[in-house]
Amino acid sequence: MAEQEQKINIQIRDGKVFFAHEMSANFTPTQISLDFKSITPRTDPRDKKPSFLLEHNLVLLDPFHAKMILDVLSNTIKKYEEEFGKIKKPSALEKAEKKHKAVAKDAVDTTAVESPNYFG
Repeated sequence: MAEQEQKINIQIRDGKVFFAHEMSANFTPTQISLDFKSITPRTDPRDKKPSFLLEHNLVLLDPFHAKMILDVLSNTIKKYEEEFGKIKKPSALEKAEKKHKAVAKDAVDTTAVESPNYFG
């Protein structure tokens, strides 16, 4: 008896392209979460208040796969810098950080805020 070939149907659903301006990472004992955020200013001529659209894309990983992603990303950045040169912080961002530090000098320190702990 000859073996019959089995055909498998594969459906691929492409995700939406997403440019992340920010990312936060958290973990539990069983998973690591990467929350990619896109912040877009909006203008509404009827309302003078500034408004922003904040979108999230959450990626949940087990710790082993998160470590694999770290290795892949490290190797990719190394190859990029070998081909195009060292990645540097944009000068406009450095200027904005200096300006922010000067303004925040007398403000309350908010950098010591802890992430929520879901396990007591």
